[in-house]
Amino acid sequence: MQERQVSIDGTTHALGAAFMVVATQNPIEQEGTYPLPEAQLDRFLFKVNVGYPSRDEERRLVALHGHRTAMPAVESFGLEPVATLELLLAARQTVSGIRLSEPMLDYIVDLVRATRDRNTLRAGASPRSAAMIAASVRAYAALAGRDFAIPDDVKALAVPALCHRIILAPGAEIEGMSTETVVKQVLEQVAAPR
Repeated sequence: MQERQVSIDGTTHALGAAFMVVATQNPIEQEGTYPLPEAQLDRFLFKVNVGYPSRDEERRLVALHGHRTAMPAVESFGLEPVATLELLLAARQTVSGIRLSEPMLDYIVDLVRATRDRNTLRAGASPRSAAMIAASVRAYAALAGRDFAIPDDVKALAVPALCHRIILAPGAEIEGMSTETVVKQVLEQVAAPR
């Protein structure tokens, strides 16, 4: 993922400027499912937990797909492009120009560093976490129509950006804590800039 290339049958292929990875992960308790190494998890920007659908949603899924015995061709889903490569590159350029003040930069770094000295965590978030939060906060601000980031942007993105990058200490797991709980505690304890 980091090298922006893939090797297939001994041949290396460069990946394009629009390359990104979107992945799904089954619950760890399921047979044949193995946790990703920490270094690989750290390369994913967000982890979003998606629960089960409601009964009505599940019923619609079964009605739509319950007759298939194999994965349908991608074309059968009727997907259409919503952006060109040029638009994507322009959006990235816009996001990179979003202002992140010195106090905001300090806030992000302090949040990430605060995960490293907690007795509820065996491993805190990496420096890459702070860089990725800064990038995502810029995008979040752009989507809100602002040319600057605010502490609420960080607070909105901290859970999906950090939970998969930290590891609970055994005692915290025994007590039933979650990584989400720890990230929320860190958010409460680290002062946001005014």
